[in-house]
Amino acid sequence: MGVFPSLPDQPELSEVFRAFPGGLEPLLDYHDAILRGASPLSVAERELIAAYVSGVNQCNFCHGAHRTYAEVHGIDPDVFEQLIADPQAAGVDEKLLPILAYVRKLTLTPSQISETDAAPVYAAGWSEQALFDAISVCALFNLMNRIVDGSGVAANPLMRAQSRARAESGRDNRHPYRDFAKVVLGTE
Repeated sequence: MGVFPSLPDQPELSEVFRAFPGGLEPLLDYHDAILRGASPLSVAERELIAAYVSGVNQCNFCHGAHRTYAEVHGIDPDVFEQLIADPQAAGVDEKLLPILAYVRKLTLTPSQISETDAAPVYAAGWSEQALFDAISVCALFNLMNRIVDGSGVAANPLMRAQSRARAESGRDNRHPYRDFAKVVLGTE
């Protein structure tokens, strides 16, 4: 038996959200705002941060899903082989390294974050808005990783392939998460 007796042992995320829809629409609107809204960070960079935070948390479902989105938006797939263990050796744009260090620390030891952690981000040329956007992606994926793992959602290769196809076909869609909510809730 899975976490929720009314759902399959390893439910799809859509099944979890369909069973527990409270807050789904604002949550997925927030995804669109953070991951697709205006930002000094590109969509690819924000999806990379989402995948990175999820990898640090060992949330295979979110890591794989957002790795897919990052790749669709232009991140080299080879980056992900070493990203979690050693971002510097992974081939990530050097300018992103201080942001990745910041979100790693925020994920693993949030109470230890200080202004000294922000200094390298600013020294790399990022604005306060870019740092706040990275913090927001990090916070969102710490939340999502807990929802996914706590609900027993596991990666499904078939669903991952379908997700990639949707992402590639709707690459410029500004509201992919809101659209997902419509599908889940049957309002589309």
